[in-house]
Amino acid sequence: MMAAMSFIPRLMAFWLAALLSCGAAVAQPDAGTGANSAAAAAALAPEPTVADLREQLSKITASADSDTGADVRKLVAQINDIGTQADKFVAARTGELADLNARLGELGNPPAAGATEDPDITRQRARLTKERNALDADIRLARLLAIDVRQRGAELLTQRRALFEAQITERAPSPLGGEFWNDLQEAWPSDLERLSALASGLQDGLSQALQQGPRMAVLWALVLAVLLAILGNWVAEHLLTRIAARLLPAGRLRRSLLVIAIVASHVLLVAVAAHGFVWVLEQYATWQPQARKAMRSMAQALVFMAFVIGLGRALLATARPSWRLPPIPDAMATRLAALPWLVALVAALAWTPAEINQLVNASFAAVVATHVLTALVLTALVGAVLYRLKPLRADAPEAGLPERPMWVGLLVACIGVLIVAIWVLVAVGYVALASFLASQLTWSGIVAAAFYVLFKFADDVFMAGVSSRSTFGQRLQKSFGLAPQTLDQVATVLSGLSRVALFFYMLIALAAPLGTGPGEVFQRSGKFGTGVKVGEFQLVPGAIFSAIAVALVGFIVLRVFKRWLARSYLPSTQFEPGMQSSITTLLGYVGGILVVAFSLSALGIGIERIAWVASALSVGIGFGLQAIVQNFISGLILLAEQPVKVGDWVVLGTTEGDVRRINVRATEIQLGDRSTVIVPNSEFITKTVRNMTLANAEGRVLIRLPMPLTTDAQRVRDLILEACRAHEGVLETPAPSLTLEGIEGGLLIFQAIAYVPSPRLAGGVRSDLLFTILERMRAERIELVPYAAVAPPVAASDGTAPTAA
Repeated sequence: MMAAMSFIPRLMAFWLAALLSCGAAVAQPDAGTGANSAAAAAALAPEPTVADLREQLSKITASADSDTGADVRKLVAQINDIGTQADKFVAARTGELADLNARLGELGNPPAAGATEDPDITRQRARLTKERNALDADIRLARLLAIDVRQRGAELLTQRRALFEAQITERAPSPLGGEFWNDLQEAWPSDLERLSALASGLQDGLSQALQQGPRMAVLWALVLAVLLAILGNWVAEHLLTRIAARLLPAGRLRRSLLVIAIVASHVLLVAVAAHGFVWVLEQYATWQPQARKAMRSMAQALVFMAFVIGLGRALLATARPSWRLPPIPDAMATRLAALPWLVALVAALAWTPAEINQLVNASFAAVVATHVLTALVLTALVGAVLYRLKPLRADAPEAGLPERPMWVGLLVACIGVLIVAIWVLVAVGYVALASFLASQLTWSGIVAAAFYVLFKFADDVFMAGVSSRSTFGQRLQKSFGLAPQTLDQVATVLSGLSRVALFFYMLIALAAPLGTGPGEVFQRSGKFGTGVKVGEFQLVPGAIFSAIAVALVGFIVLRVFKRWLARSYLPSTQFEPGMQSSITTLLGYVGGILVVAFSLSALGIGIERIAWVASALSVGIGFGLQAIVQNFISGLILLAEQPVKVGDWVVLGTTEGDVRRINVRATEIQLGDRSTVIVPNSEFITKTVRNMTLANAEGRVLIRLPMPLTTDAQRVRDLILEACRAHEGVLETPAPSLTLEGIEGGLLIFQAIAYVPSPRLAGGVRSDLLFTILERMRAERIELVPYAAVAPPVAASDGTAPTAA
């Protein structure tokens, strides 16, 4: 449980880094006068050389090899500190080496044999070369030392884990037998003497602080610490609730953020109060090392209790039911109100004997008894929690809650079986394993509750900040023209990625009591961050996130650039609207390819790997993807050569309509009935296409009018041309014309031609002209040809020879 206690500051630092970036106070519980003086001394001390660091590593290695009972965690911390100093040495000297190389470059190469140069330059080059070589050798030695440090640290951690596994499976006397109690009775006098020495040290230090320092100062420090821990948390909780209600919009994010803020305030205030009071005591007394460690351990235990209590109170929210994050009824929350206090108190009490044993170097019998006590107390705590929840699960249907999922029932059953197994292990003598399982069970519950809040917070952040329903999401829609579905999908993906990252750190947190401390746990996460090799490809989590960030930023920039082209730049040019659309689409394709290439480069996939993948895909393209590639290339040709562009009126076989969009694979053509036909791009390249608006955007109106032979041809000519000139849709240039084509079947054939701005207007203008011409002919009493005189033969329905209509 000690590792779990020490992991709380790091866990809170992770919380506050995600929200408030202020968890360092908890992560450093040993801050005090000693730390300050050590920091000042370190600042004034000369920087160690590589030889000094190598000597320190040799001493630590010799100490670890000679003393099998040494504190491996402390040795690993010292070794890591040496590695940090070596890295700092390399970083500091690299700049100096670059300066020396630059100065040597300015002096140039040594002269050739037989040539002469200024002696001062020769001496200066020799001096700089000597300094450069010495500095380069130091840097190489420092890098080699850093490698040795990592290797030796890994060996010590492996040794520690092996020792832990050996100890945890070791069998001790059973508490049900007489040997256990006899050993405890024999070791009791010596253990009691060690406890008395620790108690005397604490008592002497406290008496000295009260006698040498101002008594009222110590008492006031105690009072302020208690007020800050109790009253300060109460005030902070109410103040945070009011601030959240006023500043944050209503929704899930406000609730999850309030939970994190309440837990952070509990931990910070209790940490400041506990360590502040310890600092005051250390100022007015000279404490023995064991007594000082005991005080700091008690302060650390109070921080752990504050974390558990704050987390439980924030989740239950008995005073603010509408702010409650988990779906718990009010009656259930009220019944569980005392549970966080119980868990924190029992966990601290179970941890205290183990910490005391470590401080006083207790006997083996005392360690075994501590394991027994820890296992029984923690399993009793878990059993009490399950018993407390049992009637609530039975009343869930009446409270309107959904039926309990099957996996919850299986989990509860497994916990019950594990409790029974722990008791059996205690009875047969495997007390270390039983204590470990009980500690792990309790710690898992605390970690699960903490990361439940973080999972909810991560989901709420992206859903409330990026989704189409959020204010920021609506601004993104207006600024970048994004579809609501796209924003919702992005929010879901980001939420999923954040949950995966949190799940990884949850596994790290669950591993804290496994015989390792936070330093090793975070070192493992750092090793994982260096990458996992799959075949010849190195999967690096940091590179994956970098690639995602590059792709996200790249596509956003590309979209902004396309909007600027389409709305600002291209409209100010001489390009036609169809050409502007084609340019924007083509640049979008090119930009998309570049963004994908940059993202793959950020992922660690070079151009040669992309070429290899492309060559591998060429086989599949040759067999099954020919049509897709053909249409893609055809689309690029359409965008580049512009035989057909957006806005053109085209005729392709039986399809006639306006080109609305040219995509990568196909082109969209809108027909006269407003329906859309999707035509593969290759059809425009391999088949005959009639483009009504390619070279000339003007449309032609053709009217052929048969008239009797007795018609006044000149009068008809004037009447039709006058009607054409009077229509506002007819162009003046070229001017309308009328010709008498000849006599067919005893009829005069007049043909009128007029031009309109667009072919799309030809049909409407032709209809208007016909109405006008017929109306004027009736007004002028010009005789028209009967329908039977010009109607074509109509085939009989029975298949006989055609007859006149």
